[in-house]
Amino acid sequence: MTTTGPAPEPAPPLPPAERAMGFTERAVAAAGAAVISAVLVNPLDVAKTRLQAQAAGVVYNQIWSDFRCYPWCNPGGLKLNGLGPSCSPECFQYRGTMDVFYKITRQEGIFRLWRGTGASLALAVPTVGIYLPSYDLLRNWIEEYSDRSNPKLRPYAPLIAGSVARSLACITCSPIELARTRMQAFKESSGGAKPPGMWKTLLGVLSSRQSSSHPERSRGYHLLWTGMGAQLARDVPFSAICWAVLEPTRRHLLGLLVGEQSNAAVILGANFSAGFIAGVISSGATCPLDVAKTRRQIEKDPARVLNMNTRRILLEVWRNEGMKGLFRGAGPRMARAGPSVGIVVSSYEVAKYIIHRKQAEL
Repeated sequence: MTTTGPAPEPAPPLPPAERAMGFTERAVAAAGAAVISAVLVNPLDVAKTRLQAQAAGVVYNQIWSDFRCYPWCNPGGLKLNGLGPSCSPECFQYRGTMDVFYKITRQEGIFRLWRGTGASLALAVPTVGIYLPSYDLLRNWIEEYSDRSNPKLRPYAPLIAGSVARSLACITCSPIELARTRMQAFKESSGGAKPPGMWKTLLGVLSSRQSSSHPERSRGYHLLWTGMGAQLARDVPFSAICWAVLEPTRRHLLGLLVGEQSNAAVILGANFSAGFIAGVISSGATCPLDVAKTRRQIEKDPARVLNMNTRRILLEVWRNEGMKGLFRGAGPRMARAGPSVGIVVSSYEVAKYIIHRKQAEL
């Protein structure tokens, strides 16, 4: 006679207030969470993009007349138009996350760490505004369906809902993601010139096709979705892993901390902790896909863009740089994703809690 262990306890059902909220209320809560996260973690995103772009061949030691060296830089021995010796090339090579912060601050100014924040906000608000409400509603629907018809499906609800919701958000907002990546990866070679903003960056993408001799000029607008395949290949697995880790973790924490009671502080703490853990794990696991996405989007040769795909990029990186190249920028990516997911999810859940409380008081 065989014995079996006790059946696992089912996940606690979501409160009625959670299921009663509509898409609009969820979107408002998600937009507020996206703004907070985009502003706070943008420097880490810049560091990650610069390290990956440098590995892809982007040069950061352009010579211009009003550049600033560090006090410890050794002159390279060259003369710049009679203005004095130039800095050694190593002064413009990034050696890690903190080195990126230090050199950008000294060479370009501290505010350049928030380069692309406008595009990040323009990306984060609609992306998160689509992503989180869609995830919530899809997860609720799948869980309700599984409770009625197929209980075995319930554990996979976060994974399925997260993958579908992320796909919708990525396809909708891919041009803004392209602009943000290019704005963060490149720096201007002239001292006083204002770097191009999001719209000029996107127009530059289109002009690269129009100025080329490629026969398919009429399809130039497709370039605005350059790297979308690589982005989906990165973000869909990221989202699937993230929610598969986050959902049971936060429900477990809320079950331990809350019981039958709930308040904003407990919701904030449980969701931030679960989001932080899920963000670190999922970002580390999908870092090679992020490398492929970055390289795809910073490529400026229209002919090469048409022949690039995620698989080819990963094979090329593996051959040329090995495992280290595949995980280039993993440190700042994980350091960004942990607090970013934690901030977004916890802010979103607290905003939903506050919105529901306000509605209940009316």
